[in-house]
Amino acid sequence: MSRIAVIDFETTGISPAMGDRATEVAIVLTERGQVVDRFQSLMNAGVRIPSFITQLTGITNAMVASAPSAETVMADAARFVGPVPLVAHNAAFDRKFWQAELARAGMEAAHPFACTVLLSRRLYPHAPNHKLGTLVDFHRLPRTGQAHRALADAEMAAALLGQIQHDLRTRHGMADPHHAALISLQKCTRAAIPALLQRMACAV
Repeated sequence: MSRIAVIDFETTGISPAMGDRATEVAIVLTERGQVVDRFQSLMNAGVRIPSFITQLTGITNAMVASAPSAETVMADAARFVGPVPLVAHNAAFDRKFWQAELARAGMEAAHPFACTVLLSRRLYPHAPNHKLGTLVDFHRLPRTGQAHRALADAEMAAALLGQIQHDLRTRHGMADPHHAALISLQKCTRAAIPALLQRMACAV
């Protein structure tokens, strides 16, 4: 499958297990490195947003008060994604909220996730750090919208994913850097990367 969905959540905190909830979700659908569709919505999870989160994201309690319910938004998001595999920057964070919010909506969340943080650590160890904004500037990719808003961050993560796929094709000879290949690469130790990339290039 050539389509990949890049997802980003804004939330009230770092852990759904501690009662934190999503306040916004954005998904950028890509195909062969090109954006083909977008989904974005604020959501009302019935919880207050701490002031420090509002300062970070700009999302206020008044904004989510008039937003659709979290269950409605997540059902729409799941329909938008369909069976397409997911990518996120720091996927461990977004996966937790994807699974927790879909579970609250009574829906399954079996999508495999690839992580552009892990991939960038494998492929770009010389980058200053692996924050999304730093990597966007490092690769001279366009900054889109306000940082710490879901759609802007999803757009930048999608651009970073496109850069990763481009480099895998042009520098490492991978004709099709598909989602499964990305997961294999992010699980690989840095010392084993050259051999893995060679095997992947020879397999096409």
